[in-house]
Amino acid sequence: MRRVALRGIRAHLVRFILSILAVALGVAFVSGTFSLRTMMTSTFSGIVESSMLGDAYVRGTEPVAGSSTTGTTGETRNTVPASLATQIAEGHGVAKAFAEISGPIVLVGKDGTAVQSTRSPSFGMALHPNDTTVTVVAGAAPSGPTEVALESATLESSGLAVGDQTKVVVAGVIRSVQVTGEISLGTPMAGATIVFLDVATATAAYAADGMVATIAVYANPGVSEADLVENLTPVLVGDKAALAEALTGDAMRAEARTDIDSQLGFVLTFMLVFAGISLFVGAFIISNTFSMLVRQRTREFALLRSVGASPTQVFASILIQAAAVGLLGSAIGIGGGLGLVSLLRVGFAQVGMDLSGSIPVDAPTVIISLLMGTVVAVVAAAFPARRAALTAPIEAMREATTTERSLLARTIIGGVFTATGAAGLVAALIAPEDGGSVMVGVGAGLVMLGTLLLAPFLVRHTLGVLAAVFVATVRPLGRLARGNVVRNPRRTANTASALMIGMALVGAASVLAASATASTRAIVDDGWSSDFSIQSATGNVPIGAVADTRALASVNAVDVLTYGPAVATGPGETASAENPLWVVGLPVGAFGRSVTIDTVTGALDTLAHGQIAVQKAIATDRGWHLGDEVTFPSRTGTISARIGAIVDTRLIGSPIIVSDVFFATIIEPAQTTVEDLLITGAPGVTAAELRADLTDVASSYVVLSVLDTEDFAAQIASQVNQILLILYALLGLSIIIAILGIVNTLALSVIERTREIGLMRAVGLGRLQLAGIITIESVLTAVFGTVIGVVLGVAVAAVMPTVFDGVGLTTLAIPWVQLAGMLVLAVVVGVLAALWPASRAARLPVLDAVASD
Repeated sequence: MRRVALRGIRAHLVRFILSILAVALGVAFVSGTFSLRTMMTSTFSGIVESSMLGDAYVRGTEPVAGSSTTGTTGETRNTVPASLATQIAEGHGVAKAFAEISGPIVLVGKDGTAVQSTRSPSFGMALHPNDTTVTVVAGAAPSGPTEVALESATLESSGLAVGDQTKVVVAGVIRSVQVTGEISLGTPMAGATIVFLDVATATAAYAADGMVATIAVYANPGVSEADLVENLTPVLVGDKAALAEALTGDAMRAEARTDIDSQLGFVLTFMLVFAGISLFVGAFIISNTFSMLVRQRTREFALLRSVGASPTQVFASILIQAAAVGLLGSAIGIGGGLGLVSLLRVGFAQVGMDLSGSIPVDAPTVIISLLMGTVVAVVAAAFPARRAALTAPIEAMREATTTERSLLARTIIGGVFTATGAAGLVAALIAPEDGGSVMVGVGAGLVMLGTLLLAPFLVRHTLGVLAAVFVATVRPLGRLARGNVVRNPRRTANTASALMIGMALVGAASVLAASATASTRAIVDDGWSSDFSIQSATGNVPIGAVADTRALASVNAVDVLTYGPAVATGPGETASAENPLWVVGLPVGAFGRSVTIDTVTGALDTLAHGQIAVQKAIATDRGWHLGDEVTFPSRTGTISARIGAIVDTRLIGSPIIVSDVFFATIIEPAQTTVEDLLITGAPGVTAAELRADLTDVASSYVVLSVLDTEDFAAQIASQVNQILLILYALLGLSIIIAILGIVNTLALSVIERTREIGLMRAVGLGRLQLAGIITIESVLTAVFGTVIGVVLGVAVAAVMPTVFDGVGLTTLAIPWVQLAGMLVLAVVVGVLAALWPASRAARLPVLDAVASD
């Protein structure tokens, strides 16, 4: 039967090619996802290996609330004295020791704008004179506050050259500097902007208190890392180093790699979801293909049964064909995935994010991709194969075998699933606080599955309405096309289901994006009462800009919004630095002047007396009440503050709000970020005059933007639209597969109806008329899948603003223009999908078609 199965593939080659392409597209996403993840891991591991060359590292022993100032990975711990490096350098077996000093910096490129090609970090580093782990490629190392050296990729992306004059913003101060040299770290740094400073300048900017995160230690020749760590122990027992520990370089590098893997795991999961969607959509095409092939080859299978083949052998022959399709499609998909990664690599390089190493083709990626593609193909073919195997030979020989099986059971099951899922969505809408998010997920899944089962029923009862325009305007072609798609509702439904899934996801994403934009605009309109805001593209407004803005005569007040992490411990709780809370600091006068915040209980003016405000969500989660004391660690011990207000606002996302004075006592300067300057104009100053003055200040800092309420809402909307574009691009793959499914079904339908086509041609139907019928069939199938999918996606997404009100999704907005555009897209998809099948049908010789069996 293996030989029979393979001959069947050769005999029906065109019919199998489209199924192979469907598998290949789905597998390409899977293999590309794994390859991209491996390449990214390799790149960041290379960065770790090249930037962490120490044989040992000294760091703090206690985890603290905080985040890295350079965007690097790893747990944040207490700082250690930089002066400890001098003592360590004198220890036994130590060749040299450096205090690693780094922090945020803004580099102005040749074009006068900040160098920030990607979301990778931008940071300055101290370049120690005797550091042999870096190479000065050209020029010289920096010396003094007016000189910098640039890492090779940073030098290229900035457009600067050694000897050029430029500016940097460091520690909130603008400095004019000269690029004195080019520094190589030996590996691409994935788009990070790296500026080297001399030790004194870096210390003044990033370690003015004499404390650093780590000290790198290098061993003398012949001293192992373990021995070096052991030799450091006596140095670390003094009072100044009581909270310091030594780790081997291998241990530190392993920690960094583990952290990178955990962060990239999210990317892998995110992309695998879409890979799964693509394979799921492809399964419909494969199942549809084999269903039609089995129908067309019913007599062939009957002959096999008549000459002695058992049902098991017939079943096996079909599965062998499916396995061959899966294996070949998977192999092509693996190659396609590598090509996809190659394109992504070029795209990343264009925006300054170089991925190092060759494109990986490892055994796990190949094996997983082959297995996934083959299993999907075999499972999709199993149901039609079973029907073919169990059909009696005599029955299969009769023409009656083409009669469709009853849809009653499928319709009843689909109705139960849909009704149950809809009930779950309604329950989530009525009681969102009682597991609403879970009910939305389960309900959406059941409604989707139920709709897929109900699709043949819906074909019979809705396509008549959808086809009315064609029936009325394109006679008699519209009526013939409608009859063709309704005659076999199961096949039409399976073909449209692939597009239905993709369009449901796109429709839901569109509604969620529109709702997020509308919700954000409503929050801004309700809570933002300042005239303008100044924000930074780096996320941190330089301190110098605060003073410059306050000095403007057109400004009445500047309310500085700062945030930072802190360990907050309520009644009966134990302090833990592993889960810090973000704290926002604002001048007490800002409430009502720059921002408007609704209080659930208490009053915001209590912040002037050292009390704090907490969000309703965190108060409920932690069991905090008005008047409870919350304790924070500080430089002088611990500080307790009473809860003076419980608020419910989405304008400020942080769970704790305090006065700027109290903020300064609990948050270290190194962990403080200035997020916004909220500006109120002086009396008599017009908005245009105030904007002009603020723009003059902002322009000198390169990375600052001046925003009014409309600008801010538009900025948020653009961020949402960027996310939406990514989703559209990923979901576009499933739509491409769906288009391929329509092409596949139409092509097989042409083969199946060869005699019918010949008879219609024989009684006078023209080539263009025949092509028109097939095109209308394709358009009706595409429109049906799109309408059902969009309605399904919108219905599910409409529930989410109520369920996810607590995270800022407060307003439902339906983008009618975009949804109408999807219907237009469906028509275009239908026309494009029909081009080849319609052309093929029109070219069939009339006599050969009439004589076909």
